[in-house]
Amino acid sequence: MRPSVPVTRPYSNVNSSCESCPIRHRAVCAHCEREELAMLEKMKSYKTFESGEPIIWAGDPLQFVASVVTGVASISRTMEDGRRQMVGLLLPSDFLGRPGRGFANYDVTAVSKVTLCRFERAPFENLLKSSPSVSRRLLEMTLDELDAARDWMLLLGRKTAREKIASLLAILARRETILNPKAGETLSMRFDLPITREAMADYLGLTIETVSRQITALRKSGVISLEGKRHVIVPDYARLLDEAGDDSDGGADY
Repeated sequence: MRPSVPVTRPYSNVNSSCESCPIRHRAVCAHCEREELAMLEKMKSYKTFESGEPIIWAGDPLQFVASVVTGVASISRTMEDGRRQMVGLLLPSDFLGRPGRGFANYDVTAVSKVTLCRFERAPFENLLKSSPSVSRRLLEMTLDELDAARDWMLLLGRKTAREKIASLLAILARRETILNPKAGETLSMRFDLPITREAMADYLGLTIETVSRQITALRKSGVISLEGKRHVIVPDYARLLDEAGDDSDGGADY
């Protein structure tokens, strides 16, 4: 339920240059030259949100755009009768906000502890006019997001519960190895599940009991193994894709 007074917190003191940023090679600044990075350095600031904390509400003035540095956030829409539907996830290196748009269309909430690299919207929009590198990368990311949305329409509309769970795990495994190559140095992939089973159920249109049952089934079949509640090991990524009902990475970079 939306609070009557927006929650605000000061920016956290994160000391990280663009050159050493963990998402540098995947974020909106991926193609930037040194001069462009210097301009981004001057306008950026960091803010951290705790799990469950709202980042922005639908209808609020969109005063900033941002890249997710760490953590996972959900994108959702609340209907008039109070029902809420999660329509997307923001993972590390994903871009939040729409240059040229003054208000947010969706609620964005931290699913885990999230750190954003934020840029005030007006200066960032001015940078887009003079920086083909940032504009090109933003276009690439927008087209990738469009492809991912189409893949997700297929997943939600046609795939079985087992295929839905396998598809989401494939996306998370692939993203982890892109951002952290050491996670895929061996034949297996490994990552920490960044969202709860309840959030997975909400996102996939399943019950939490179904999510738990299908994860257990994938584990018993040897498709995945679990260490603790969150650490997932994928011994054979191709087999996980087969379980997802896909012979390609599909939306794995989403």
